[in-house]
Amino acid sequence: MNSPDTDTNTPAPAPTCSAKGCRDAAVWVLAWNNPTLHTPERRKTWLACEEHREQLSQFLGVRGFLKDVVKLDEWVQPEGSERP
Repeated sequence: MNSPDTDTNTPAPAPTCSAKGCRDAAVWVLAWNNPTLHTPERRKTWLACEEHREQLSQFLGVRGFLKDVVKLDEWVQPEGSERP
C-alpha cells in the first residue's frame, strides 16, 4: 500500500497566484532576476492570476527585475532557473 507521499495517482495541487493572500489559480508566469544577485541567464518566477498579473509585473518592472511574462501553459523553464 502506498503512503500519501508516494501515491503517484494523486494529482499535484494546482499552482496558485503569488500575490499576498491570493489563492486564485495561476495563469501567468512572471520570470525575473535581480541583476545584483543573479547571473543574467538566471530566472526566478512568480505566478499570477488574471487579477494580479499587472500589479506583480509593475512591482518587478519598476525595479528593473522583470524579464518575461508568459502564459503558465506555455512556460518552458530555462536550464539553471528555479521551478515555478
